[in-house]
Amino acid sequence: MSAIGIDIGGTHLRAARIGADGAILARARAASSPDPETVFSRIEALIEEILDETVTGIGIGVPGRVDFEARRVLSGGYVDLSRTDLAGRLEARFRRPVAIDNDCSMALVGEAAVGAAKGMRHVVMLTIGTGIGGAILEGGRLLRARGTAGQLGHISIDPAGLRCVCGKRGCVETTSSGTALGRHIREAGLPPETTAAELLARRQTGDPLASAVLSAWAGPLRIAIDGLVASLDPEIVVLGGGLGGAAAAALAGIEGDVSWYGAPVAAARLGDDAGVIGAGLAALPQASAQKRVVFVNGVPASGKSGVAAGLGAAMGWPVLSLDTVKNPFLEEIGPVDRPFNRRLGRASLAALFAIVREAPAGTTFILDAWFGFQPRDYLDALVAEAGIDASVELWCTAPPETIGERYAHRAATRPPGHPGADYVPELIALAERAEPLHLPALLRIDTTARPDIAAVRDWLAGQWRL
Repeated sequence: MSAIGIDIGGTHLRAARIGADGAILARARAASSPDPETVFSRIEALIEEILDETVTGIGIGVPGRVDFEARRVLSGGYVDLSRTDLAGRLEARFRRPVAIDNDCSMALVGEAAVGAAKGMRHVVMLTIGTGIGGAILEGGRLLRARGTAGQLGHISIDPAGLRCVCGKRGCVETTSSGTALGRHIREAGLPPETTAAELLARRQTGDPLASAVLSAWAGPLRIAIDGLVASLDPEIVVLGGGLGGAAAAALAGIEGDVSWYGAPVAAARLGDDAGVIGAGLAALPQASAQKRVVFVNGVPASGKSGVAAGLGAAMGWPVLSLDTVKNPFLEEIGPVDRPFNRRLGRASLAALFAIVREAPAGTTFILDAWFGFQPRDYLDALVAEAGIDASVELWCTAPPETIGERYAHRAATRPPGHPGADYVPELIALAERAEPLHLPALLRIDTTARPDIAAVRDWLAGQWRL
């Protein structure tokens, strides 16, 4: 079993077939281009060059901001792929799942697997190149927050500093990137072709000018790293990219303040291979240690229970529905009024998430409910308390009149306590205005036709690399 890793850079497009142990089994390379279609065509050709029957997935590291769950490039630099459905097009072409992430995140996956951070679970990485990229490993998982956490080059170290391309002033990228090093060299009156290696050698001989340039370049980076260490308490800070090794060496010659907080700083070990190795490893199928939830959402009688049951049978995942919890209580208690029914529904919703909370890591649940019947902040609190690592939403819908007809047809068969057929006009009005939760990964399902569970399964495979 292997996967293909792709690293998209401004100069080169690198590809490699990667084994499960992180070994590089085959390589290919092509020139990069600012034209997205040219880049796409060259990536196709690189994959064809090294593809074989052992390849189970494709991973791609992209410079800039990437929404990992949605598999969308949000911003572009020299190679702007933000308007290209890279993942979808490559999946259609090669019939393998495609994972897309920020290039520094992919490099960190590689360094944590077989490089400078091997065996570590809490790691900060900065890549020093034309700009500064970043990624954070927390508990063995990449930290993404709302989707694009890890833009560490835009930590501000000087509010009065230079204006950054991101719009702020004094980002560490403006002082400690490769671009910034060139500016420091020019401002010191040194030849523009002076390299970091030459500056480090001259500092060794006591050259004050070289020391000053390296301090101007690496000193602000030291401030940013100290802040990251105090905030995140990592086991190690890894410096990668084309100037990662030089930056680590420059920092070694700059005395820092004594502090409560500390972590070693090390140069990345994989060099230019970090991105392709990490991208390949990220694309390999693996047993997930995440607690995951599929929210099968929709108003009553929207067809969500059929979708949940079909998906559960196809995937072997447990299905927890609101009615499964609530109905036994209604059958014991007998008829109840609407206010009590809503209170019981709220308690049943809390019970669903309590079950998820108590489940071990690696469990995937299918939750079947109309999640809009309670305030969003209440639902968000339940999700947070349950320790859910990854979630997707299936929004089940049909024309409001169809939903009303379904409810009326089944009303007489439901346990006492559920609203009767007189609820139909209210339900139709609800169906007209109801909205999904709008999770980043959202699939809309029209239940007027028989749900295509195979298509849902394929969509999930793309979201979670099943």
